[in-house]
Amino acid sequence: MLKGESNLRVSRGRCLLPDLLKQNGLTQAEYARRSGRSKRMISYFCNNERPMHPEDLYIASKILGCRWDQLYEMIEEQAGTE
Repeated sequence: MLKGESNLRVSRGRCLLPDLLKQNGLTQAEYARRSGRSKRMISYFCNNERPMHPEDLYIASKILGCRWDQLYEMIEEQAGTE
């Protein structure tokens, strides 16, 4: 990295799965059935109690017709210069 450049840091924000389910007219129970995950696990995702694994992001993007990076709010921060 060149002197004076800053690092971009990204963290996962709120899970947007509940919003996307609503937009697609799906309940958590129906989504659980389609995704092969338990209703409890889908509830954990929707309530930000557990993060979705890469496989979950992939499956969700296929079921909901979105990109995997649309499933979470992404928070970008510039790290200080060195």
